[in-house]
Amino acid sequence: MGLSRRSLLAAGGALGAVAATAPTASAGASSASTGSPTASAEERQHGHARVRTGFERLAGDGYALLSGERVGVVTNPTGITRDARHIVDVMHADERVDLVAVFGPEHGFRGTAQAGGSEGRYDDPATGLPVYDTYLKSGQPLADVFTASGVDTVVFDIQDAGARFYTYIWTLYDCMVAAALAGKRFVVLDRPNPVTGRAALGPVLDRAFATFVGREPIAQAHGMTVAELARLFNGEFLAAPVALETVRMTGWRRTDFFDATGLPWVPPSPNMPTPETALVYSGTCLFEGTNLSEGRGTTRPFELLGAEGIDRRWAEAANALGLSGVRFREAYFAPTFSKFQGKTVGGVQLHVHDRESFDPVRAGIGLLVTARSSWSGFAWRADHWIDKLTGSTRVRTLIDAGAGVDEVVGAWQADLTAFRAVRREYLLYR
Repeated sequence: MGLSRRSLLAAGGALGAVAATAPTASAGASSASTGSPTASAEERQHGHARVRTGFERLAGDGYALLSGERVGVVTNPTGITRDARHIVDVMHADERVDLVAVFGPEHGFRGTAQAGGSEGRYDDPATGLPVYDTYLKSGQPLADVFTASGVDTVVFDIQDAGARFYTYIWTLYDCMVAAALAGKRFVVLDRPNPVTGRAALGPVLDRAFATFVGREPIAQAHGMTVAELARLFNGEFLAAPVALETVRMTGWRRTDFFDATGLPWVPPSPNMPTPETALVYSGTCLFEGTNLSEGRGTTRPFELLGAEGIDRRWAEAANALGLSGVRFREAYFAPTFSKFQGKTVGGVQLHVHDRESFDPVRAGIGLLVTARSSWSGFAWRADHWIDKLTGSTRVRTLIDAGAGVDEVVGAWQADLTAFRAVRREYLLYR
């Protein structure tokens, strides 16, 4: 029997997705499904669960969920197999999938753009597939993109970082809304929350402050996977629910950090280089709303914070808070781009020594409170971007009024308790 070049490529290209993947009875789980697939003995290595992503399970089932459909994929460089092949390359080479389009988010499908940028519309040189830009598109304009692409089913596979203001979850949301408007089916391939799914933390967005860094009222650190978020969005927020199916992982537990998964880490964006960055990000990204550097332009973005004129007193004040699981080191650095480009600034570096007890949002608030009290030059961005990041005026106005960490954190507890109750209904894993 002769084999086409595409068949040969498929055999090699799907290696990471299929080689260690036993076929499943059903890779898909509808938006109403609950429970967590049980990992087999062979899926556990070195005392940790060997996580099989949604894509691995989809491929292991022979792409049955996509049979007969013209498929478009919303993805970026994180959409990879266990052996670090991109799922678009794998699916394009497989005759069982009719892949006809790719949709790129912020930073682009192949990840060439910095924050606030995208790659635009082009044909992918590796596959020849048309790549459409979703960044800053929503509603009917995005629905028109899906219609023009000719797809029947939109598949989403992007690694999230666990914070409300990380824009990929709102790309997910916008694409779900657009798919519903265009009459398209929507499939979410799940990946781990890299900072665990133990709990939701932080303030809940007030809809009056909705932007692309927060469309709907969820907690600042949501503690959910993208498939769980898709179920939440569909059940609580979409005016017209989309025809949603989720392909869950196996082997992932809510207490797992990313290093327990056995999966390769690909930076989801240029300033999210490691899982350790994600660990602090839901707290320290708040410094985007200030005149301090959040460490962009260094090798430790969101772990290094500072500004001209800051000295050891900030680290001393932050350590005096006694925050659990973290210590603050006096640090000096010179960003190569972004705030204070080419200038040496003083500040702190976060050192998380007990990630189990570390609360990133509380740490972020503690750092804001102590930065303001220990450095006379502290200021919020003139556009009050901090209100968009925290989801209301509450954090800014309390800190300006001299409130301490406990008072600021206590102010959002009622909203957080209510969100946690809603969130519980959409969780897929134990």
